[in-house]
Amino acid sequence: MSARRAPAPRALVLLLCAAEVLSMTGFAAYPALLPLLQQHWRLSSSAAGLISGAFFAGYMVATPLLVGLTDRYDTRRIYLLACLLASAGSLGFALLARGLWTALLFQALVGAGLAGTYMPGLRLLTDHFQGSVPSRAVAFYTATFGLGTTASLLLAGALQPLGWPWVFGCAAFGPLLAGALVFVRLPPAAPVASGAPPGLLFDFRPVLRNRAAMGYILGYAAHCWELFGLRSWLPAFFAFSLALHASSGGFWFGAAALAAWINLLGPAASILGNEAAVRYGRRRFICATMLISSVLACLVGFTANWPMALLFPLTALYFLWVMADSAALTAGLVAATEPGRKGATMALHALLGFGAGFVAPLAFGLVLDLGGGRDSVTAWGLAFASLGVWSLMAALAASRRRAP
Repeated sequence: MSARRAPAPRALVLLLCAAEVLSMTGFAAYPALLPLLQQHWRLSSSAAGLISGAFFAGYMVATPLLVGLTDRYDTRRIYLLACLLASAGSLGFALLARGLWTALLFQALVGAGLAGTYMPGLRLLTDHFQGSVPSRAVAFYTATFGLGTTASLLLAGALQPLGWPWVFGCAAFGPLLAGALVFVRLPPAAPVASGAPPGLLFDFRPVLRNRAAMGYILGYAAHCWELFGLRSWLPAFFAFSLALHASSGGFWFGAAALAAWINLLGPAASILGNEAAVRYGRRRFICATMLISSVLACLVGFTANWPMALLFPLTALYFLWVMADSAALTAGLVAATEPGRKGATMALHALLGFGAGFVAPLAFGLVLDLGGGRDSVTAWGLAFASLGVWSLMAALAASRRRAP
């Protein structure tokens, strides 16, 4: 019986992108239902944001273990285990969530599942790719995150009339399919040692000394603060704007669908952004996109009372600039990673990035509460402005540093 071979490069990229979309069916279920659950459980905006952040807290806690273990064990097994965690989290939310504390627990469990699929999926791509991995392949993989978000939002919007437990219950099936697809289609592979000493599982000191990699990691943290804060609250923002105009929008133009259509723009923005970074200089391009997105962050929230025909394009433009440096940051990190440190470097990259994703939704909700509440346009404006703070600081800091 012949040994199983890895798919050809294009088939490998398509396989892992499809698995990524399936593994994320529960990713945006809570943000899509945030206005409904906030009212149903009588939550403040800070508490609602905390539940959104719990997803990224679970991701952050699980990342060092699950991603770090890919330096020592077959990554397919880590991926399969993580898919089971994500499925259990969604199913538990559907059956057992009754308020703040139970929602926190199951959102964290879903986030822990993503920790073992997103970066380990990138590792599977780089380990099984035949030949050197082009930044374009990395860009396609990272850009697929937007497709997964869109699919999750549309699934939640379509099933919402059945009741929120049905949304989470159906979302539990996607990760199971993703885990089976990866485990069956990819051959087992031992971690690539590359002659480097294995060190401790949680030893990030060699990564911290890698100045080029750390630049991309810190830039990614600022990017994730803005991106995941935006994704967590975007459906609620559209719901607020539609309510101001006494409109529900229907399924295709409701709050969840509008957020889905905007997220659908993410893959193209990320891929084209990476191409522009290669052509014009990665560092220069990343700084420019962060400056522009931080300016737009200070504008979007204050336009909540605009007609949707104007608000939607402006919000889409903001999202495009937020996403433009996503693949460029991750592709730059892959290029700057030292041999034998791939798992540790990706773990720290994800740890800081999704750590920022944990705090950002909570900070957004806190600003929303302090600024006047969820029924105030000014409060939404201030909350959106809080998203652009770290991107602005990162861009200014990077522009003043000498390139390594």
